[in-house]
Amino acid sequence: MKEGMSGRKHGAATPCAACKLLRRRCTQDCVFAPYFSPNQPHKFANVHKVFGASNVNKMLQDLPMHQRGDAVSSMVYEANARVRDPVYGCVGTISSLQQHIDVLQAQLAQAQAEVVHLKARQTRCYSNPGLSPNSPTHSCSPSSKIMGSYAKPIFDMDLVVDHAIYGDSMLS
Repeated sequence: MKEGMSGRKHGAATPCAACKLLRRRCTQDCVFAPYFSPNQPHKFANVHKVFGASNVNKMLQDLPMHQRGDAVSSMVYEANARVRDPVYGCVGTISSLQQHIDVLQAQLAQAQAEVVHLKARQTRCYSNPGLSPNSPTHSCSPSSKIMGSYAKPIFDMDLVVDHAIYGDSMLS
């Protein structure tokens, strides 16, 4: 007996998941065998449910051999997404992830703006030695400045730097 592309002996081994589901004999030149192993039947079941076996067969036969693995991987991903979300499929997943990215980018921009604001305030405070740190109207602490405004701080804490230890290294 000769061995085929999938490493199985003709007629002697377990049929691929596609042939098993379709209840047909898995031949040596089965187009599904290299991509749908018998130990992952759910993989082909979802692809078959969404695309249909004959459509998958046509798509695979129309592609060059080196592109078939990627095509099967894409079909499996889309089929699994369609099973989870029949209306939107993987587009729903992409849209959800894009919305999450947008929210995270807005939070990052807000945090970066707060950092720039605090660094600018710290620079003004240390470059203006005439201000008394104990005076509530001239205090350089972020919380005292915010108390008089309507802006809501992201981090409501004062930054205290020991200049004897750090010197001017914290200003950059």
